[in-house]
Amino acid sequence: MRAGSDLHLELAGPGSRRATLIRAVRDAVRDGRLTPGTRLPPYRSLAADLGLARNTVADAYAELVAEGWLTARQGSGTRVAARATPVAPARVPTRAPTRTAPPAHNLRQGQPDAASFPRAVWLAAARRAMNAAPSDAFGPGDPQGRVELRRALAEYLTRARGVRTDPGRIVICAGVGHALRLLFDGGVLRGPLAVESYGLGFHRSVLAGASVRTVPLTLDEHGARTGELADLPDARGVLLTPAHQFPTGGPLHAERRAAAVDWARGRGGVILEDDYDGEFRYDREPVGALQGLDPDRVVHLGSVSKSLSPALRLGWLVLPEHLVGPVLAAKGEREAWTSVLDQLTLADFIDGGHYDRHIRRMRQRYRSRRDQLVAALAEHAPHITATGIAAGLHAVLRLPPGTERSTTKAAAWQGLALDGLAEFRHPAATMPAEDGLVVGYATAPDHAYRAALEALCRALPPL
Repeated sequence: MRAGSDLHLELAGPGSRRATLIRAVRDAVRDGRLTPGTRLPPYRSLAADLGLARNTVADAYAELVAEGWLTARQGSGTRVAARATPVAPARVPTRAPTRTAPPAHNLRQGQPDAASFPRAVWLAAARRAMNAAPSDAFGPGDPQGRVELRRALAEYLTRARGVRTDPGRIVICAGVGHALRLLFDGGVLRGPLAVESYGLGFHRSVLAGASVRTVPLTLDEHGARTGELADLPDARGVLLTPAHQFPTGGPLHAERRAAAVDWARGRGGVILEDDYDGEFRYDREPVGALQGLDPDRVVHLGSVSKSLSPALRLGWLVLPEHLVGPVLAAKGEREAWTSVLDQLTLADFIDGGHYDRHIRRMRQRYRSRRDQLVAALAEHAPHITATGIAAGLHAVLRLPPGTERSTTKAAAWQGLALDGLAEFRHPAATMPAEDGLVVGYATAPDHAYRAALEALCRALPPL
């Protein structure tokens, strides 16, 4: 506790003010609120805070020093004395909580390499953004998001993803999950909603929480069969991952992209495009955003959770013009989710070219990780095929029928965290189930990645 720090003491009970102060300090030491070595405020400061005479506090300190509760040294102030008997905590749990030991290796999907976050460059961008920020940036946040970030995103998404937009059609949010809540909890859109037969369970949970019924579309090697939308008379929307189907991999075929847009136009519906890792591609040409085909029928959803870090909680909706007002009404009068300072920092990070450089650097790193995974399989499990590896941060390992559950158990025995393909299957999907593993090759740190791949290969079923 620094000099001048606050000290809460209950001055109650019988006796003089000096006696009650002494008793309060003893109680604070006994119950652990004042730990050994804690520096107490100067007696003048404490007297002013408690409304006591200075001499009263000085005398109380002197008596507590004499009793051994406190120590006083010139230049060091008054501190709680080191006690021979440890102070018992105020409340002792009757039973220690049980904790599951974390896995030794992590190959879960959906997370970038946390160790590669560009700390120094981000910090420099934060300093520049702070120095350049106008005074209104430190007031209540605009629910649409800082215009500096919306301008930067409009330029970047147009250039890098083929999105057609302007800053006025972008709303900043805390991620794709938050975007879905704004759209459906806020009543901007209503269900039923068509979705892909395999997808992120978290998104289905968000939609279920908003009382939205989801209807699965069949998947094959060309992505979702969007022609099936015509057979869903109640659906007015569809959620797709067209650049890289999650989790099976592969882009949505051009004919099916066009079919989805034609359906939305004819039905008066809307397409939700989750562009969750569109920047990361390795062995294929870039696949532009579906939104570029019809900005008035497609809501483009994105975030920095895969490209930078999920800890930033920064995402965006690129909206048809007629949905901007309803989304802002659902969001409320003030920004309650995303930090204005983080928004300004990201704007500087993008405008300065640092985001593009980071993406290029991570693209090379993740490609190397993917190549190591493919090489390990070729050497130790050549009968296991990896698919969906031309882009993204994960691969799907196709397993022999009936082996997925036993393989995930074997992986757990190897201390390996990963996901089975069945975890992402829609409960109402009618297409035949396949056995597989969804292996994220971005999550494990560099020094542990080889060991994680070795554990994976030991867990895979033999030929």
